Amino acid sequence: MDVILREVHDSDLPVFFRQMNDPEALRMAAFTPEDPADLTAFADHWSRIRSSSDIVVRAVLVDGDVLGSASVYGSPGEREVTYWIDRAYWGRGIATAALRALLAQVDERPLYARAAADNTASRRVLEKCGFRVTARTSGYANARGAEIPEIVLTLEA
Repeated sequence: MDVILREVHDSDLPVFFRQMNDPEALRMAAFTPEDPADLTAFADHWSRIRSSSDIVVRAVLVDGDVLGSASVYGSPGEREVTYWIDRAYWGRGIATAALRALLAQVDERPLYARAAADNTASRRVLEKCGFRVTARTSGYANARGAEIPEIVLTLEA
C-alpha cells in the first residue's frame, strides 16, 4: 500500500463531501461542522482552506484513489493537525501513513491535535506519530449534540 499526499484538486471535493457525511465517521470524529450536509457551507469552508497560505492541506491517495485529507492549520505556536480517512479504509494504517507524510512536509513544532476522548483509533494514530496526551478538556461535539470529553495531544520538537 502506497500512501501519497498531493495538493487538493477540485475533483476531490465531492469525495470529501461524501466521506464527511458518513454518520458513523461523523459520530467518531465528533467535532464536525454544525451541518455536514450543507453543501454551500462545505464549499465555502474548502474555498477558505485552499486559498489560505497559512494552511497546509493535502489529499490522501492510495493506489490513485482519494481516501481522505490531512492538514495543518492555526496560528504559529498553536498549529494543529487534522485528518479524515474514508471509513471503508479504517484500520489499514492509512491515517498513520498519511499523518507521517504530512509531518515530514511540515517541520514546525510544536504541533497539536484534538480528539474525542473515546476515539481510541485516532489517539493510536497520533501516538504512533509521536504525539503525547498533554491535556484533557471538553468541547461541544456537533455530531453528538453534546459537550464531551476531549484529549489534546502535542508533538514536540
